[in-house]
Amino acid sequence: MSMVLNVSGLVKNYGRRRVVDGVSFDVHKGEIVGLLGPNGAGKTTSFRMTCGMVEPDAGHVELNEIDVTNWPMFRRAKDGGMGYLAQESSVFRKLSVEQNLLGMMEMLGIDRKTRKARCNDLLEQFNITHIRKSKASSLSGGERRRLEIARCLVSDPQIILLDEPFTGIDPVTIDGIQNIVRDLRDQGISILITDHQVRETLEITDRSYVIRKGRVLCHGNPSEVINHPEARKYYFGDGIQLSNPPTPHIRPSHRGIRPSRTASTDL
Repeated sequence: MSMVLNVSGLVKNYGRRRVVDGVSFDVHKGEIVGLLGPNGAGKTTSFRMTCGMVEPDAGHVELNEIDVTNWPMFRRAKDGGMGYLAQESSVFRKLSVEQNLLGMMEMLGIDRKTRKARCNDLLEQFNITHIRKSKASSLSGGERRRLEIARCLVSDPQIILLDEPFTGIDPVTIDGIQNIVRDLRDQGISILITDHQVRETLEITDRSYVIRKGRVLCHGNPSEVINHPEARKYYFGDGIQLSNPPTPHIRPSHRGIRPSRTASTDL
């Protein structure tokens, strides 16, 4: 199985304080990986160094065996195949759903004919064709989130980094986003996700890394990390259980855009 993202030995200091101390992790093709940890553990800083928002003091970030450590975010998206979904709303509120997608494609230099076809594909995939002319400011939380994920796919990414996708939304919307993320994985797109909603994250991840005091405390499948003694002591607690444990899946050898089975209009 090919490795899409390889992060090795990340270090970040703020003054005399070392907040990240040699963090390493990887994500393979068609895999959902979680980056978890308590507040102040260095998880968010590690995530931001991975996507290019923060410059590391040491270490490397590789996409498909290419060192992108010094690449800015936009180049990682355009040339490295990395998509990023911020926790905060990132849509252009005064533009329509359709214009949000087409505008992003124009910024990437995609020709007009391809833009139109690609836009129609994404609208269909995320079941937002019926609101294509609606202003983004009028969308519900679930509709806006689907539009944001659709915009991530404009650049045809090999991996998408999801920053707190479950924060501040209701359980029904969370369930819909989980299904969308699973569907992206089934298309062969890799996912790196960080979120404080531990149960919701572990329900969809194939593997997770738990960060504590700037270092990787443990990693493994959901059952392995939940039952790790130190992870339970310092992070999960003794009461955590998964209501919907992830099921094994077959990772595809290729990917392509297809209508989503799960991105329903209820989201």
